[in-house]
Amino acid sequence: MSKEKNVQKAESTPKKENLSVLERIRRRTGLLVGIVGLALVIFILESLLGSSNAIFGGQDRAVGFINGYKVDIVDFNNRLEAKLNEYRASQRAEVDDNVRGQAIENIWQQYVVEYAIRPEFKKAGIDVGEDELYDRVVLNPVQYVVRRISTSEGKIDPQFAAADGSLDRMKWKQAVQSVVGESEKAVKQIEEEVKNTRLFEKFRMLVNKGLYLTTAEVKAKSAAENSAMDISYVIKRYDAVEDNSIKLSDEDILKYYSENSYKYKNRENTRAVEFVAFNVVPSPADMEAIEKDANRVANDMKGKTPAEDSVTLSQEGDPINNNIQSMNRKNMTVRDSGIYTAAPGTVFGPYNEGVYFKIYKLQAINEIADSARVRHILVGIGDKQQPKRTMAQAKKEADSLLVLIKDKKVSFDSLATNFSDDPGSKTNGGDYGWFDENEGFVEPFKNAGLMGTKGNITVVETQFGYHIIEVLDVSKTRHTSYRIAQVFIPIQPSEETNQRVFAQASEFAGVNNTAELFDKAVDAQKLTKRMADNIRDVDRMLSGLDKARDLVKWVYDPKTKIGDVGVFSFKDKHVVAKLSAIKNKGTAPFESVKDQVTKDALKQKKTEMLLEEFKTKGAGAPNVAALASKLGLESFTAENIIHESHDVKGVGRDDILIGTAIGLKQGSMSRPVAGETGVFVVSVTKTIPAPAMNDYNEKRKQFERQLSTRTDYDSFNAMKEASDIEDFKGKID
Repeated sequence: MSKEKNVQKAESTPKKENLSVLERIRRRTGLLVGIVGLALVIFILESLLGSSNAIFGGQDRAVGFINGYKVDIVDFNNRLEAKLNEYRASQRAEVDDNVRGQAIENIWQQYVVEYAIRPEFKKAGIDVGEDELYDRVVLNPVQYVVRRISTSEGKIDPQFAAADGSLDRMKWKQAVQSVVGESEKAVKQIEEEVKNTRLFEKFRMLVNKGLYLTTAEVKAKSAAENSAMDISYVIKRYDAVEDNSIKLSDEDILKYYSENSYKYKNRENTRAVEFVAFNVVPSPADMEAIEKDANRVANDMKGKTPAEDSVTLSQEGDPINNNIQSMNRKNMTVRDSGIYTAAPGTVFGPYNEGVYFKIYKLQAINEIADSARVRHILVGIGDKQQPKRTMAQAKKEADSLLVLIKDKKVSFDSLATNFSDDPGSKTNGGDYGWFDENEGFVEPFKNAGLMGTKGNITVVETQFGYHIIEVLDVSKTRHTSYRIAQVFIPIQPSEETNQRVFAQASEFAGVNNTAELFDKAVDAQKLTKRMADNIRDVDRMLSGLDKARDLVKWVYDPKTKIGDVGVFSFKDKHVVAKLSAIKNKGTAPFESVKDQVTKDALKQKKTEMLLEEFKTKGAGAPNVAALASKLGLESFTAENIIHESHDVKGVGRDDILIGTAIGLKQGSMSRPVAGETGVFVVSVTKTIPAPAMNDYNEKRKQFERQLSTRTDYDSFNAMKEASDIEDFKGKID
């Protein structure tokens, strides 16, 4: 049956779906919780799924084929967006190119598991029962489930948490029973992940239980680890024969390819490029302009207030890295020791510190405690806060709570547990323990403790809202702290410089637009040529090149041929690349591997010639030394070679030489053998047997444990190899 018919059958036959855990729960217990429970869980789970659009519209909708099943691009993108939304929600960060690439690979592996691996589990009788899945998802959630319903700080979301912060299983059960729509899909996604994990666990146990080494195997493996030998050998390397001394016809090369085509089989589609980089660095004029601008900022900061400094930090240089922080003599970054005697308001710099000009301003000098212990209540702001508040509303609420605390109408512990918007302060009455100035808290929070006195209760503003902070204790020892504003002025090329370098790269590519011209120009101009090999269509990074999707898409464009040259722009360079190889899945066409086939055929000719030389010139030699003398070569010795080793002194890695020696009796000499580095004859001069063992049971367990570490990887790949898989996920950007 053709692939098209297989695909049509796969698409037209509806899949029989098992009832989900949600459906089982409802069938057993009904909906126990109403709209309130629904609202609770939707807030947590709605970010796990998202909408997505097909990016190819009416074009081919297949991302790949797995055992006749077509992976539809719309379905793939739906799964991908759900995965990326999950990342955004858990990490509270935008998705970068690397994360997106990992997500695409992860989604593809989900399909492979679903249509290549799980059918094999079913054949083996491996399944996850209804009760088992219900227990692992709802009654006694496994760690994966717990992570999915936890905050980014790793704490159980308050809506599912007990008083001590642990998971309240009843709340979770009631919430799961109530979900519908998108939130129901999210729970089913959790259920599917748990089921897959459990299937793999059972498969792993099944395979591991089947691992067994016989006593003979254990003895042989143990002997290989502990037996050794001394050898003498003579070798003539392949590179001792000049290539131009070998006559190799086109017929010889084609014959070698025909007889050894298995050596040129590619497991997947790959490409290779050679490229040169035209780096974009600041010109002298750029440096002069940047330093002039840095001096302007430094002069502007003189005489400004700390509040005005904050405005400068938000508007000048690199606002992401600009900061205000407290330092002491141990971690001071200002290179001028005058900082310790300067008056507040003094500006230092600008200094050229590599990728930035740095400007420092001493804002204040304080005597602070070495450490402090505080507890706090956060009245937060922002869209994620429930209820939502403005800064003014948060201040008003914090002041009201402060009055209640000072009037002793309610305990600090109770307010922290019930009202704090910081999950970390809901436990232990808001007590955050001891900290010093190196702790990662925001400055106003730290200063409230380190600059406060025991018993102080104050309201402090930060970017998170307002904190009610009580100083529980401070250390007796104190030190001088220097509050310093830092401005980072990036040292980077101007757009004019960038365009000039781009013009150079474009001119180079335009003039040298063939493989031959490219190679000659690289040599003539003494440029550094680099290579990126084994490029897959899904790759997003290449050797030394981040965000390389445009280049990858170019090498996979059907219009791009071997030898074509293109220009690509990166953050700090422009690259001129030449497509040097196209390797498609399966046996590579002769023309695409002709150079390698020629090298291999040449090596075979050398092997035949050297074997004949050993046989004719060395005939009758009684030992290695005599054979070496007849051949005009030097004989070598190597001592205490462990049977499981791979390297031979004076040769390097040559498993054929070591394997040949292992098969010899002491005092005997091998015939001429073609090794990995040359043709050799070897003799074993001494055998060092392994120490005798009476009990091999411990060794058997050790070897079986070693084998078990490979079961997942090897069995997974074996099932993939046995499947019919075509992968086009490089379409997904």
